Amino acid sequence: MIEATALTKVYGAEPAVDGVTFSIQRGEIVGFLGPNGAGKTTTMRMLTGYLPPTAGAATVAGHDVVSGSLEVRKRVGYLPESTPLYPDMSVLEYLNFIGSLRGLSGQSLRAGVERAIESCDLGRVLGKDIGELSKGFRQRVGIAQAIVHDPDLLILDEPTSGLDPSQVVEVRALVSALGKEKTVILSTHILSEVQAVSSRVIIISSGRIVADGTMEDLRRRHAGPGGLKVTVKADESAVRRKITEVPGVSAVRTRLEDGLVRAEVDAAEDLRERVFRLAVSEGWTMLELSQTAPSLEEIFLKLTGGVS
Repeated sequence: MIEATALTKVYGAEPAVDGVTFSIQRGEIVGFLGPNGAGKTTTMRMLTGYLPPTAGAATVAGHDVVSGSLEVRKRVGYLPESTPLYPDMSVLEYLNFIGSLRGLSGQSLRAGVERAIESCDLGRVLGKDIGELSKGFRQRVGIAQAIVHDPDLLILDEPTSGLDPSQVVEVRALVSALGKEKTVILSTHILSEVQAVSSRVIIISSGRIVADGTMEDLRRRHAGPGGLKVTVKADESAVRRKITEVPGVSAVRTRLEDGLVRAEVDAAEDLRERVFRLAVSEGWTMLELSQTAPSLEEIFLKLTGGVS
């Protein structure tokens, strides 16, 4: 569905997007994740044909985003971060207007508008002016205008920005439902957004892709050393000293809490068996022994240089 090769956009002497290469297959829901200013929106604008690349190339459904820009736009539905809504229009008037701009007329226009209304659950607000709607409903209208022409690809740029928690849940559910029928790119700086709806994540930082894969792929490839949590009844200094001597341990932090020694152990491999055997040989009463791994938030910060 999408092929991007060395895609680059330079403003002045500064590259906003620097040699980005990736492919997205039909039917995927892909999170395009990165901190603010990483190049997400610029990449989305190039993929939709709204912004020409400085170098490199991209195709959507086999059409080049520059030489075949009009064909690309027919196949793409785009929700920019600042949704282009007309507050004095009613919801129905606006969707008919957008559908006509998309080249729909007659029965195809009526069918497209009805499908968008049903998909985005807008039936109860059709006669209302857009300016009277809540932010959540305005965002639904924005998504409806992006799908009124039944595109193959849906690109959503920060679709839950500014929404309250209940509205966020509603929009995520809508995106998940649309993803059953369309290829979806969800551009965001919010990790939980990607976790909630995406089957794959591409992480961009300073204009370059730093990771690409499923959530589990990210954990396997970028998590780095894991560790252990250990809780025992024993002397704290002895626990710290003995665990430090276990081969493979890089650091041990202990604290005494309610008469129990709680230890956090950094290690590059699974040391549960060695630590268990140590506890048995030392006569410690073990109450907890579990393996830990860095959170996805920690992995994201590591890959993006700690930029939030």
